[in-house]
Amino acid sequence: DFDRLSAARERIAETIPDPMLVKINHYAPEGDLEAQQKKLLASREPPVRAVLTGGLDHPHLTGSVTEDSQAVGQLRLILSDARSSAAAPPDIPVTETAQSSGSLVKDRALTAQIGQMLLFFLTLLLSGMVMSQLIEEKSNKIIEVIAAAVPIDSMFVGKLFAMLAASLAGIVVWISAGALLIQFISSGGIRSLPEPAIGWPGFLALGVVYFAMNYLLLGSIFLTIGAQASSVREVQTLSMPATFAQVIVFGFASTAVGQPNSTEALVAAVFPLSSPMVMLARAAQQPDWWPHLAALAWQALWVGLILNWGAKMFRKTVLKSGPRAKRRWRLGRA
Repeated sequence: DFDRLSAARERIAETIPDPMLVKINHYAPEGDLEAQQKKLLASREPPVRAVLTGGLDHPHLTGSVTEDSQAVGQLRLILSDARSSAAAPPDIPVTETAQSSGSLVKDRALTAQIGQMLLFFLTLLLSGMVMSQLIEEKSNKIIEVIAAAVPIDSMFVGKLFAMLAASLAGIVVWISAGALLIQFISSGGIRSLPEPAIGWPGFLALGVVYFAMNYLLLGSIFLTIGAQASSVREVQTLSMPATFAQVIVFGFASTAVGQPNSTEALVAAVFPLSSPMVMLARAAQQPDWWPHLAALAWQALWVGLILNWGAKMFRKTVLKSGPRAKRRWRLGRA
């Protein structure tokens, strides 16, 4: 029966794109079919959304699906083709369960994707404010007064961490307001949302920590760019390549959604600029804590390196003023 089902699926895949078509795997029946069903529905490698029993003659589907779902409709079409009959698609009795590993993986992937998008947009929006503030201080000569009182390196790090603290305070307020709004509009409140693999308390805590790491990485780069410019126009010109590069990094980090253990996801987790977004997505999909401890240590190392480099560039350029020296050319007589 499975060979006929597999052949029918291949024929249907010629008209329906394969990624959108339900995938079927064969498992040899065991003595206790009910226990085997529960074991398969709890499986994570690979995740199983539903179990089809009864063969082609008496098919029965058990899992986190409904009778009018797309997966059930595709199964009816595959079964009808496998039977090689012109009759109407067969009726499949469905036993709906509360949850299965397949639906859980899908829900957690959605949570990971939303978390990545929020982290990306918040960091890009808030870290860019550092440049405009720096340009205003340079134009008003305020930064020269500050530099006379404190070292340039300390001013660079202090400015970055002060903006980070203000951003974190705003994010905490936004998260609290969002949680209250969900509590009012949804009967189950936050509990009605797909729960991350690491749990909501751990996921929110890691979200704040990874935002801080991402902000320090990008903020130091943007602050260094702002030190090179003397006007708003120059800031926009210099920051545009950095913004486009960050969009590419976000696309690179999105490869971790749905496949946290793939080669692309692991490479993106090691790359420092995409590591916070990738690891936040992993927190939504995998329950292990040790990868986050290792990632935070790795990110802290790169934060220190980039802050050190940014402070040196900041010190060299932020106080430069006045016209550049003109080169003088002497023409000798033959």
